[in-house]
Amino acid sequence: MAKSKKMTKTTRKRESKQRVKNRQRKQKKFLPLVITLFLIPLAFLTLYVGYCYLTMPDIEDAISRTRQPSTTIIAENGNEIQSFGQVYSELIRTEELPQYVIDAIVSTEDRRFYSHFGFDIISFSRAMLTNLFAGRYAQGGSTITQQVAKNLFLTSQKTIRRKVQELLLAFWLEYKFSKEQILTLYLNRVYLGAGTYGIEAAAQKYFQKSSRDLNLKEAAIIAGMLKAPSRYNPIASAERADSRAAVVLQNMVDNNKISEAERDAALRMRLGPEKVYKVEGAKHFADWVYRETNDIIGERDSDIYVYTTLDQELQQRAEKALRKMVKAYANRNVTNGAVVILDRFGAIKAMVGGVDYEKSQFNRATQALRQPGSAFKPFVYLTALQEGYEPKDKIEDVPLSIGSWKPENYDRKYHGIVTLDEALSKSLNLATVNLAEKVSRRKIIRNARRLGITTPISNTPSLSLGSFEVKVIDMATAYSVFANGGYATWPHAIKEIYTRDGYQIYVHEPDFENRIIREKDAQRLTRMLENVIEKGTGRAARLPFLAAGKTGTTQDYRDAWFVGYSDELICAVWVGNDDNSPMKGVGGGTLPAEIWKKVMLAAESEE
Repeated sequence: MAKSKKMTKTTRKRESKQRVKNRQRKQKKFLPLVITLFLIPLAFLTLYVGYCYLTMPDIEDAISRTRQPSTTIIAENGNEIQSFGQVYSELIRTEELPQYVIDAIVSTEDRRFYSHFGFDIISFSRAMLTNLFAGRYAQGGSTITQQVAKNLFLTSQKTIRRKVQELLLAFWLEYKFSKEQILTLYLNRVYLGAGTYGIEAAAQKYFQKSSRDLNLKEAAIIAGMLKAPSRYNPIASAERADSRAAVVLQNMVDNNKISEAERDAALRMRLGPEKVYKVEGAKHFADWVYRETNDIIGERDSDIYVYTTLDQELQQRAEKALRKMVKAYANRNVTNGAVVILDRFGAIKAMVGGVDYEKSQFNRATQALRQPGSAFKPFVYLTALQEGYEPKDKIEDVPLSIGSWKPENYDRKYHGIVTLDEALSKSLNLATVNLAEKVSRRKIIRNARRLGITTPISNTPSLSLGSFEVKVIDMATAYSVFANGGYATWPHAIKEIYTRDGYQIYVHEPDFENRIIREKDAQRLTRMLENVIEKGTGRAARLPFLAAGKTGTTQDYRDAWFVGYSDELICAVWVGNDDNSPMKGVGGGTLPAEIWKKVMLAAESEE
């Protein structure tokens, strides 16, 4: 029995040793597999990080990164109208700014900026949890350093490679630069809405002051824009800008940078109307000037300032008049219009390309092609004067037909024998067509070309009634010759162009010696057009001072015009619909004449 027990113990030991050996063999067998499974992803990760590193942009380009040069459009009074391109200003260092400006930005964008090394694991984790629960990308966790890396070197593409490169660049920036240097880079390159880059450009744009002089409320507004510049800038929405600023101020309280009393005082601050808390005007004009600038000087590699002829006060009044009057006529299917105002030297003092730029950037003053109707008749009567007719000479206003075309008068009546003066003031179609056939349509077309009409004109009988298409700016240009006693003055808006360092690269040179028509013909036609306002179809445009002009209405009331001038200004007004649908009884002697009158009175009150 004892021997049996001893053998059993021996057997157990052997079996135990065998199990250990088997286990060890299995461990030896699986260990390489485990190591392999661990090392392969690590190797791939290392290779991918290496690839991201090797494909990173040139790091040494940090400060001198290229950008699109800016074009700043400036009104006659020196106020900025609009900027195009990437608008930067002078370099501002952190030590030049009030401390609360820095505190507002850091408290809102990266509270642990001064303690992390380019990556904030706490903010990142919180953002990931927020996004997970929201089921969408609702919050970012990027540090200021990461944003600098992205803004300087990378695209906005949301890819894994770009994110890895962003982290690598952030670590490099933290190694290469001090916190103050990184913050300086950030403050001078970050986008802050309305085409502005950097805190100084934003301060000048929104508050007309240097960033060095920002108060606490203004600092909070700028810091608030960093989340969504296009949404929270005060030009886009004053209410959203104020609401976001309140969040920034509370962040500063939570971060122990300001007291609750300081927060409350900042919230009570009211920014005056000069702070651009409204959508800027003259945007159709600015777009047109920008294109003209590019045509004049071509490509460039430096920022430029374009000084224009725009009268900002008159522009605002013209915009207001058009919007208000078109709205008042909405029940008569009037939806849009355009206004161009020139001075006697061709300088564009105001240009309204539509009632709402935000809805449509199409410029109806310079791009739209519309029939002028009877507003073209002065070209017929000018040609008659050149051919020896006098305003008191007689012409027949009787039924006539040219081929299959049988024109009619607006009132469907025939007025018999009338003077040229009467025919123009009453806008008689039959008399005008009769006159045009006598003096030659070819000569009328030649006159229209010389006076400034740039669009095609078909040599058809109906041309005398304005059956072809013109631009509003061309009609203002042509009438300016009448106003100038026969001298041509081509429309222009750009006076001078300067580089940022003050070098003049363009100056407008007026031409005062370009006579197009005889002075006596221009004077006689002006007296005839004065009668249009005093006792003809343009009585709604009558002013307390002498003025001349002509109404225009096309078939089915699709277009309505009033084009006229005083001693100093020429103004063309058009109203209608972009889809060419008819208005309800709106002719040139109604709405356009009323708008024209309001604008001309506004211009007179300025002087």
